[in-house]
Amino acid sequence: MKYNQPAIDKDSDSRSTDFNMLAKMEAFDDIRPYHDHEVRPALTRLLKDKDLLHVMARHRYPTLTRQLSGIMTWLTALALQHKTRNVANVRDFQAIIEPYLTRIIKTTTSTVTFSGIEHLEQNRAYLFLSNHRDIVLDPALVNYGLYINGMETCQIAIGDNLVKRPFVSDLMRLNKSFIVKRSLTGRREKLLAFQNLSAYIHHCIDSGQPVWIAQSEGRAKDGNDQTDPAIIKMFNLSRRDRNTSFAENIRALNIAPVSIAYEFDPCACDKARELYEREQSGAYQKADDEDLKSIVTGIEGYKGHVHVAFGQPLTGDFADTNAVVAEVNRQIHHNYRLQPSNLFAWETIRKDLPEAGFTVPGTNTLFPKADLRQRRQTFARHLDRCPDRYRQWLLKMYAQPVINRYASEN
Repeated sequence: MKYNQPAIDKDSDSRSTDFNMLAKMEAFDDIRPYHDHEVRPALTRLLKDKDLLHVMARHRYPTLTRQLSGIMTWLTALALQHKTRNVANVRDFQAIIEPYLTRIIKTTTSTVTFSGIEHLEQNRAYLFLSNHRDIVLDPALVNYGLYINGMETCQIAIGDNLVKRPFVSDLMRLNKSFIVKRSLTGRREKLLAFQNLSAYIHHCIDSGQPVWIAQSEGRAKDGNDQTDPAIIKMFNLSRRDRNTSFAENIRALNIAPVSIAYEFDPCACDKARELYEREQSGAYQKADDEDLKSIVTGIEGYKGHVHVAFGQPLTGDFADTNAVVAEVNRQIHHNYRLQPSNLFAWETIRKDLPEAGFTVPGTNTLFPKADLRQRRQTFARHLDRCPDRYRQWLLKMYAQPVINRYASEN
């Protein structure tokens, strides 16, 4: 029996495209940010989450919450219900977050400056490959710079170590974050997860949605900003079967290196303690809520002058992963806006280092208009808050960007 082929109408190609797009999006369901129709269900879960309500009550009213935990948690829930009553989509949710972020920037920094954004085209989606010092503020500051310059804000890559608690996962995915599955252990599982991640990042860029991702897994606690080659290889994983070259696949992502510099890192002493303990015992065991505490400390702590430098998009013919890594590192190190705190730390530790092989200009040369006496006193107070046994690691952390900058230039 012969079956007649169905007639092909003029809309069949578009229906096929729509179906393929839907199937592709479903493949990303476990990592992507929430869509607008998922916002209200997520908020309903959050407003019933006792862990979140207690954390927020304790943060806002620490003394009263210690004394009247149940009542303050209940009042916090009522306040949140009222504040989010009209939130219907992601934009509404971000509108609630934006004033809080703006207030944080104004109250915990002396100034925030931006450079290099003139290299970016207003209507093009970029993959912002950034150094990483603060869990929340790094991508938030990049988005802030894009927002005030009239550009689309990014989707943000976050590790699954940060979303162990359901309420954290909901909050992050409400705020345009997608999940990087770092905790997988099986080789095949990892490969499939990274292929899917690669496909999702390409999908975002192809559909006009910019992306922020760190240049390496986790924060650079020692201040040494280096691009992990595995990140660059991951970008290419989903395109290996296409009839395109490595260079073409990299160019398609519109990679723009970003270098973020904090005059003071609120988490510096905690990072120095971790580095010290790793040196002493060869390992470091995080406390259960350590990442959450780092988020709060990073947001609320004083940061002084913060500078976000957007680099030149990568448009060249990059032969391999190493060539991309070298160019991203070059831009991040060169564009890093050194602060007096970096030079003070370098001056302190250089006497304990072998001959450097490069020359670093003095603080008076680099900061001719700064009140260096006052800035030195502020840095000394920052240093004094760190116990003596961790202090050398803290100094190295602040000095490393100086080494990276002038070692590469020489």
